[in-house]
Amino acid sequence: MTKCLYCFADMEPSISWRTIFSLLPQELVCDECRQKFVLIEGPVCSICGRPGIHDHLCEDCHRWEQQEGFQGVLLKNRSVYLYNDFMREVLSQFKFRGDAILSEIFRTSFQDARKRYFPQHDFLLLPIPLSQKRLYERGFNQAKLLAQLLDLPIIEPLTKLDSEKQSKKSRIERISIANMFSLKNSHEVKERHIIIIDDLYTTGTTIRHAAKLLKEAGAKSIQSLTLIRS
Repeated sequence: MTKCLYCFADMEPSISWRTIFSLLPQELVCDECRQKFVLIEGPVCSICGRPGIHDHLCEDCHRWEQQEGFQGVLLKNRSVYLYNDFMREVLSQFKFRGDAILSEIFRTSFQDARKRYFPQHDFLLLPIPLSQKRLYERGFNQAKLLAQLLDLPIIEPLTKLDSEKQSKKSRIERISIANMFSLKNSHEVKERHIIIIDDLYTTGTTIRHAAKLLKEAGAKSIQSLTLIRS
């Protein structure tokens, strides 16, 4: 008998020849929890991956592409899950209550998304960094944990400057703030294809600020993979 990694409900193991010989990943969450995770399907914004967009670009991406210095910095973002009430609870426990093991719930779906949207193998993964203060408070960087689920090299050339939580800022404040990152090792990204990794895409400010520095440093392409799209 195993327990759900999130709600701790008992789970009856499904026994088959494939599970016996480890051809299928072990289930980490119960059926009730699994059904509450909503995968993003159907038409999306061609840049940010916002679901339900049929006309190429969403309004946010139209604004970003018209903003000086941000045109074309991010080729594409793709996200795995929608941000619903259940995902908000899981994300809160994952990030703010220090339950880092919950990243394992998303190993298979995150790997599948990387292979689907970014099938090449010449990418470098760049997890969005935390400020030193936030890293000390939390004890881990959730974006780096997600990057470690993928079988690609990880680089960490960015430093986070802004310690104020993005979740406390309004949509307008997020879009209009000064760049929150500095780049310490430009040689790591020059002429390289980069996938930025983060947990949540909201307005795109965090990822585009990072992408802008990477493009200015000579990165060949910058895309991003996030666990959740709000």
